[in-house]
Amino acid sequence: MKRAEININGIVQGVGFRPFIHKLVKEYDFKGWVKNTVNGVAISIEGEEEELNKFIQRIKYEAPKLALIEEINFIFYDDLKNYTDFKIAASTEENEKFTLVSPDVCICEDCLKELFNIHNRRYLFPFINCTNCGPRFTIIKDIPYDRNKTTMDEFKMCSKCDSEYKNIEDRRYHAQPNCCYTCGPKLSFTDENGEKINGDPIAIAASYIKDGKIVAIKGLGGFHAACDVLNENAVYKLRERKQREEKPFAVMFGDIDSVKKYCIVSQSEENILKSFKRPIVLLKKKGDKLNYISSDNNYIGVMLPYTPIHYLLFNKCIGPLIMTSANSADLPTVYKNEDALTELKGIADGFLMNNRDIHVRCDDSLLMVFEDKEYFIRRSRGYVPYPIKINIDIGEILSCGGEQKASFTLSKGKYLFLSQHIGDMKNIETYDNYEAQINHFQNLFNIEVKKIACDLHPDYMSTEYAVKRGKKDGIKVAFVQHHHAHMAACMADNNLYNDVIGIIFDGTGFGIDGTIWGGEFLTGGYRGFKRYGTIRSIPLPGGDAAIKEIYRIEYALLKETFGKIPDEFKSTEDALIIDAMIEKKFNTPYASSIGRLFDGVSSLIGLKKKVSYEGQGAIILESIAEECEGLYEYSIDNYNNMKIFNWKSMIKGITADLKKNVPKGIIASKFMNTIIDMAVSMSFKIRKETGLNEVVLSGGVFQNIYLLSGLKKKLIEAGFKVYNHQRISANDEGISIGQALITAYGGYVKCV
Repeated sequence: MKRAEININGIVQGVGFRPFIHKLVKEYDFKGWVKNTVNGVAISIEGEEEELNKFIQRIKYEAPKLALIEEINFIFYDDLKNYTDFKIAASTEENEKFTLVSPDVCICEDCLKELFNIHNRRYLFPFINCTNCGPRFTIIKDIPYDRNKTTMDEFKMCSKCDSEYKNIEDRRYHAQPNCCYTCGPKLSFTDENGEKINGDPIAIAASYIKDGKIVAIKGLGGFHAACDVLNENAVYKLRERKQREEKPFAVMFGDIDSVKKYCIVSQSEENILKSFKRPIVLLKKKGDKLNYISSDNNYIGVMLPYTPIHYLLFNKCIGPLIMTSANSADLPTVYKNEDALTELKGIADGFLMNNRDIHVRCDDSLLMVFEDKEYFIRRSRGYVPYPIKINIDIGEILSCGGEQKASFTLSKGKYLFLSQHIGDMKNIETYDNYEAQINHFQNLFNIEVKKIACDLHPDYMSTEYAVKRGKKDGIKVAFVQHHHAHMAACMADNNLYNDVIGIIFDGTGFGIDGTIWGGEFLTGGYRGFKRYGTIRSIPLPGGDAAIKEIYRIEYALLKETFGKIPDEFKSTEDALIIDAMIEKKFNTPYASSIGRLFDGVSSLIGLKKKVSYEGQGAIILESIAEECEGLYEYSIDNYNNMKIFNWKSMIKGITADLKKNVPKGIIASKFMNTIIDMAVSMSFKIRKETGLNEVVLSGGVFQNIYLLSGLKKKLIEAGFKVYNHQRISANDEGISIGQALITAYGGYVKCV
């Protein structure tokens, strides 16, 4: 006989882990106890040593599907406590708390069956949940994960719910959000003037939607603005009210069969859509269906219902729904009832609300499927706050990310806690949310920041926060170059620790020379980098204006190539003014940016002269690309010991094709093929000089699947070992991960 003391770390709270242990123990008739701790789950049991070993092995392989075991530590002792029974002990709290927290989880099949079972006491109950599903991250205030540390604390369980909660054999044993009609939250429906409407809130919301109205629906991590996808007038009304003229909307379909009427769905895409994480997945459209939802590309962002409220709405015979974040332009998603009634006035015609508070704002995750795996654009609900685990201990670091697609990372040992999507840091509201989330993550995971990292750009609000925080806490701040952070993020994503070649293609990032970078070929690792190659800088007449009015970049490409803007390409009245600005370098910064090159070419071939959202020109360019092997001439020049992609010959080739009326889809393909060929050629040259053979691909431009798949294929054919992002986004949302690793290794540009 031995006594086993077992400690289990990972996502093991709020996922039915203790009931699982209890049932497993009964098979062996062990005596002892199990309890939640601030570090996970602890077990103390007594039994035969051989049987105890079998028991521990079964924990690893039979754990609940929502559990994720990171580590099992156990010690056998000869001295026995002579336990007389097995019990669930009370949770313990200590100062040194640390356990992982489950993301929010979609409604499980068991609860879904009960939801529509007329004989079940929770028939049509909009907050039905159990240990295997429901809200987690968005309602947790602190750990250990017990009801009194969630926003469910104000709802006292009735006797029936309490009985379920305490019954180890019940599916709702210690389900912290457990509730019913008697003791749970309540739905309500409010009109646009804030007046409550009596009746069934679900039925009222459904009738509003059927009538072409817009309804703000409170979800797990915030409000959605919803309307009938098949009602074009309602969709246009929503566009007008949200000032979102062309940017695609996400669509929620009632089931996978409905999705397949409008989209092409692979088996991998279907599996991810139906997973308990329930992300938005970008799917290829069938023909021109729903073009007014996504008019400028081949994809629709699709998701399936993930809360009881969603299923109840679809049960009212409504069709697919627009489900977009409910907010005003550039502001964070609204998540409080009182804010919804004021901030969404003029956007929503009615409000489907409830009185369960959301503690943490959290947007939907957005991804594509690449090589049968998740390829993130936005990693948020369903995935956060699960950490990115690496193979080394980097201590406790706060890395503050960038400005667009802002995120932060807090590290603890081998765990990197990447925040949910925060948004573009352009206003005080987003900044306040960013600061609040940093504080929450620190408290939740008991992180005492020892080092702080930020982007090198002095004007980012995230940099401002880092500097302010550093002064307050007496911690030096490490400033990390943007593209080095991209490279390091992809390395960390793939657990790479040797030097690599980094191909970093994005829009803009502040370079160590004070200029704007964005088409970079780097070598190195976490300890530092060398800029081996880049692209010929592109003038940006008007600075930030050129990022919206991309015809300005077209003019700049033509001016640089031909010495003037050819008359046949002058499509705006300010062409002469822009020509003079470039000539005199007045208010015309330069950027070595692939993103800006995509913008300029998109305008040049007549796809878009002005964009209404970031990356629109590039998205349209990818969407029209036709199957083609051709490419344009280009050169790689040597300048100041650096290799420069000179695109002037390519621009000449594009203009020649335009004059010959070559289809735009062919030109788009030839352009992207040229970028791919150039990147492979650059990599050959770097490998020859350095001996490096591993290549990482990062930066927002690699959300272009044509470019990503084409370049990866060509590099592999050339003998390179190629890594792309898998666990985090390739865009700026991921750079805080890279900042953390660079800071840990001392590879930053400066530390103040």
